[in-house]
Amino acid sequence: MTYAEIVRNLGNKIFAPVYFFHGEEPWYIDQLTDLIEDSILDAATRDFNQSVIYGYDVTPREVVDLARQFPMMGNYQVVIVKEAQELKLWDEIEKYIAQPLPSTILVLAHKHKKVDKRKTFYKTITGSKNVVVFESVKIRDNKIPDFIKEELAKKGFNIESRALQLMAEYLGNDLGKINNELQKLLINLPANTRINEDHIEQNIGISKDFNVFELQNALVQRDILKAQRIVNYFEANPKDNPIQMLTPMLHNFFMKVFLYSNLAGNPPNIIASEIGVSPYFLSEYALAAKSFSPLKVKGVISDLRRLDLKSKGVDSADSTGYDDLKVLVYKILN
Repeated sequence: MTYAEIVRNLGNKIFAPVYFFHGEEPWYIDQLTDLIEDSILDAATRDFNQSVIYGYDVTPREVVDLARQFPMMGNYQVVIVKEAQELKLWDEIEKYIAQPLPSTILVLAHKHKKVDKRKTFYKTITGSKNVVVFESVKIRDNKIPDFIKEELAKKGFNIESRALQLMAEYLGNDLGKINNELQKLLINLPANTRINEDHIEQNIGISKDFNVFELQNALVQRDILKAQRIVNYFEANPKDNPIQMLTPMLHNFFMKVFLYSNLAGNPPNIIASEIGVSPYFLSEYALAAKSFSPLKVKGVISDLRRLDLKSKGVDSADSTGYDDLKVLVYKILN
């Protein structure tokens, strides 16, 4: 089942005897687990009929013994196994899945990695009509803006495109981190606010004027004064702008510019998909491709790789690298 289908069924009180959530993206697994934990039983019966246990504290035998108990003063018992990836030898659980207790809802939250699909256990659970299986995959970078917009829309907010790009660039694809930052942002804003860059800076702490996104714009626009001013800000605030974070982000940007140059002429949606960016931001890469030749971009990518290695201590005792970044910025613009 998809995430949306599981949420809809839970809302309609359509429950499965066993839920198996697994995958590399923990956020969706946590969301579904929390939804089951908070919504199936009412407060009066939760203390008697709901158990939350952890895979590193129990054996599969203990999980099954708990699942085979009958509910007290209610129709269902809920057994949630968090960190289920820590369980060893799943044979007992396989046997339980074949004949689960109808009054028990067993949740196995197997986080941070997907199950080896060659294993007998995976074939057992996917072949069972008693189990709802959901694989939580890492969201691609180009889907992050849509995720942010959708989460904000659910709460009655919308966001300007530049503020959206600023968040997407800086927060990466860690959905848990994004959700935490959104909560921090929204708690301080009135309902129905249209979120802009000032809101992001005031509530999340990402500078709207001195960030990698603005540095990229300065380079594309060949504004050397602005670019050097931004690098000076980075140097003055190294804790918030470590060179080890900046270099990969710039490298990623120029790699996408290079790919854009090679894909020029294709439909915009195809280019956006191939280079892994949201269509919202494609114009930035189009402008960069016009500003720098493919040969120039290849040279920048090589220089950024060397700077990245140097910032990590390879052939250098200096891990700050801001002077090297200033040199590179000058070289890019000349």
